[in-house]
This record gives sequence, C-alpha cells and structure tokens, in this order.
Amino acid sequence: MLASLKEVIEEGKKRKIAVGAFNTPNLECLLAVLGAAEKLEVPVIISHAQLHESVAPLDKVGPVMIELAKRSKTKVCVHLDHGEDFEYCKKAIALGFTSVMIDCSAKPYEENVKETRAVVDYAHAHGVDVEAELGRLPNREGGAGGGEEKPEDLYTDAELVPDYLEKTGVDALAIAFGTAHGIYKVKPVLNMDVITKVRQKTDIPLVMHGGSGISPEEYREVIRRGINKINYYTYMSYAGYAAAKALAEKVPAGFFHDMALSAQNAMEENAEKTLRVFSGL
Repeated sequence: MLASLKEVIEEGKKRKIAVGAFNTPNLECLLAVLGAAEKLEVPVIISHAQLHESVAPLDKVGPVMIELAKRSKTKVCVHLDHGEDFEYCKKAIALGFTSVMIDCSAKPYEENVKETRAVVDYAHAHGVDVEAELGRLPNREGGAGGGEEKPEDLYTDAELVPDYLEKTGVDALAIAFGTAHGIYKVKPVLNMDVITKVRQKTDIPLVMHGGSGISPEEYREVIRRGINKINYYTYMSYAGYAAAKALAEKVPAGFFHDMALSAQNAMEENAEKTLRVFSGL
C-alpha cells in the first residue's frame, strides 16, 4: 500500500528496525525489492534518483512505481532520491511521490538552508515529506567523482543540526559519517560517534546514504545508534548484472527476457538478504 515516509519510518521505529530504501530504475529492480519486502512483511522505500533520469525518465518510471506501491501488500513509500533542483522535486510531487529528497549538501550552509526550505514549504503544502542532507559523502550518487577532501572534513557537524532543522523544517536528515556512494575501493571506516552526537541533538529520522558494502555488524550498530533509513542500491544492482552476464556466457544465443528475469531473481535474493539484516531477522 502506498504510504508516506513518516508512516514507514514510524512503523520501523515501532519494530526497532531500519527501513531499507532501494533505487529502482527499472521494472526488474522494482519487482525484486517489492517481492523481498512482501516476503518478509516489512515496510520499504522505493526510490528514483535524479541521476537515473537518462536510464529511466521520471515521467515514465514514476507512475509505475506508484501503481506497484499501491498494489503492494506491505507499506511502500515512493521517494525521490537526491533531487538536485526544485523543479525536479516538483515533477515528482506532481506524479504522486510521497517523499522527496532535495540534496544541497555540496553548497554553502546558508544556501543549503535557503533552497531546502523552499522545497519543504512547497512539498508540505502538497502533503509530501522531505529529506535533506547535512554533511557530504565523498562520491556523488552513482559512485562517480569525489574530491580530495579527507572523510572527516565531510562529516555532519552535530552542532549545526538544531539550527538546520529549525530553519528548514525537513522531515528526515541524511548524515555523513564515513560511507560513500558506489563500490568501495577500500573498506570504509565509519565514525559511529557522529550518529550518536547527532541523535543527542534531535529525534528526527536519520538517514544513512552509501549503504552498500557495509558488514552486517556495522549495519546493526548504526541502527542501534539511531539510523532509521538506509539507502541501498549498488551491490543489489551488481548482483543482477552478474546473474545476467553469467546466463549470457552460458547461453550465448537466447532471449533478453530470460536475462532480465535472472537479474531480477538475483536482485530479489540480495534485497531479501539485506532487508533481513536491517530488520534483525
């Protein structure tokens, strides 16, 4: 059933679990994630990242996401991940997304506050929840790029959190404490104390981006310290790619739909395994 971000997070809090948020740029990803969530009977968030516009245009994939969320047996939030500008957020809201993220984290603090507040005012007027980010991950969504900054230079400053929340009015806050988007070249070193310090400042739902490639023990620890939503995509997508590639190598001449189904099954298996960890199952 279609639900708001607040609703799925609230259910997660009651069950003392973190809610998984998965990018779903195609039908196979959508069916995989929803299949896993329904099997485990846990709430879930399906997301469209603005970065994926060239892969899956919002006006094409958005209505499919919303329809499948409505048909689901579990609570499903349809979320815009890493919205890069106000207009794109407006498009998602017009389509019926129940949550949007405006990502101004790379901009100066006051600019981040101003642009985020504008999205919050518009979204709340349309009954839509808003996530924003304070602090910054080394790589942009998709794992590309990244500057030469030290990880600690990008961490969320807990002292800024109360001011940021008061001025923006956001419903969920993504924080930076050592994770990165994409495939890790070296094992990430997470500063768990950042989570603790931020949690001491607020009861707002906290979000972990760059959730792929983290150990089950680390997942459990970030959840214990106060993370409510974990974004996950890269390793699930790679599992689908590997399965499709293996089939193509085994059967050089075949049907694309068989490759797509093999990828979907592999991604559902990966999503289920991940949701089990997030849910303490």
